[in-house]
Amino acid sequence: MTMKRFTILTAMAVGASLSSVAYSQSTTPTPPAPCSSEEFRQLDFWVGDWNAEWDNGDGTTGTGENHITRDEFGDCVIYERFSTGGFLGMSVSTYHVGPNVWRQSWVDNAGAYYALVGGPAGEDDDFDFVVENTRIAEAAPYRRMTWEDVTEDSFVWRWQGRTDVAEDWADLWVINYSRMEE
Repeated sequence: MTMKRFTILTAMAVGASLSSVAYSQSTTPTPPAPCSSEEFRQLDFWVGDWNAEWDNGDGTTGTGENHITRDEFGDCVIYERFSTGGFLGMSVSTYHVGPNVWRQSWVDNAGAYYALVGGPAGEDDDFDFVVENTRIAEAAPYRRMTWEDVTEDSFVWRWQGRTDVAEDWADLWVINYSRMEE
C-alpha cells in the first residue's frame, strides 16, 4: 500500500467516524428542564401579590399582605412572604416527584415551624389544594391548610385543626385573598 493510498483511507475512516458521532449527538433527545412537568404548575394560581382579610373574632377585620414568587429558585420552588402588623412568616414549597406530593416548610417570627405535605384534594377539582402538617409527636395537634374557591383574582385559605384523627376539621383562621391591582 502506498503512503498516498494509506492517507486517503485514513481520512475516509476518520470522516466516517466523525459523521457517526455528529449524527448520534444530533439525534440524542435533550433532557427536559428541571421542574418542567405539569405537576410543578399546580400552585401557579398562588403566585402573585395578594391582599389578605380575615375576621378577628371580635368584630374587627384583620389585614395583611402575601407576596408569592417563583423566580428566586427557578421553576422548582414557590417562595411566600406573609406580613401583618408585626407578624412575619415565610414558606418554600416544591413538588416532590418520587412520592408525587407537594412539600412546604413554614417559619415565622413567633417561632413556629411547620412541615406540610399534600396536593390537589380531588381528581374532579384541581383548585382545592390541601397540605397537612407532619406531626413530630403523638401529642402534637393535627393541622392542615387548604386553598379553596380559587379564581384568577381570589381564593379562600383555611388553617384548620383537630385534636384527634376521628374529629372533623375545624377552622382556626380563614383568610380571604384578593389579588393586588398592578
